[in-house]
Amino acid sequence: MEFKSLKNIETSFRQIRLFGIVMVSLCAFIAIGAVVLSLNFAEKQREKIYVLDNGKSLMLALSQDMEQNRPAEAREHVRRFHELFFTLSPDKSAIEHNINRAMSLADRSAYNYYSDYVEKGYYNRIIAGNITQVLQVDSIVADFNDYPYQVRTYARQMIIRQSNVTERSLITNCRLVNTGRSDDNPNGFMIEGLTILENKDLITTKRTLSQ
Repeated sequence: MEFKSLKNIETSFRQIRLFGIVMVSLCAFIAIGAVVLSLNFAEKQREKIYVLDNGKSLMLALSQDMEQNRPAEAREHVRRFHELFFTLSPDKSAIEHNINRAMSLADRSAYNYYSDYVEKGYYNRIIAGNITQVLQVDSIVADFNDYPYQVRTYARQMIIRQSNVTERSLITNCRLVNTGRSDDNPNGFMIEGLTILENKDLITTKRTLSQ
């Protein structure tokens, strides 16, 4: 009878120990699950931004992954620089304004071209001849596999004079590096090592002036 009682006690002890192990495992599983869910929730919250509309209505907007937009931002940065730097009007203040804006998007290599044009009297001839120069970017080829990014731009320039219009081919090469964003440089890139590979006239067409 005493042996049977001891056996029952040992069995009960094993059951209690098994029950304790199960409870501890279950608590650990619940704790780990709670931590994982909390981390996922916190990560999703960081992907959201809240926008106030005139301090009244609250709108929820999902922020996009910046890396997904970098190629598009890079092309827009290069396009904007070329439009500012190579589109000219016969107005000194307008030229200086656009050139200053373009300089905030590139390093000294762009300034060297500007200085060279100034020394050769290029801008003075634009103003004196009442010439308008309009640039149209055809394509931008960029390699985003290696950093800094290598970019080649293919564009056309329309040199508009009173008597004729000359179409000119423009091909440039440069490197793009990441930099801080600002009002003057919203895409956060800087053009380095700007090189003009080709800038030649293609065709000249006479203008028909209306009387």
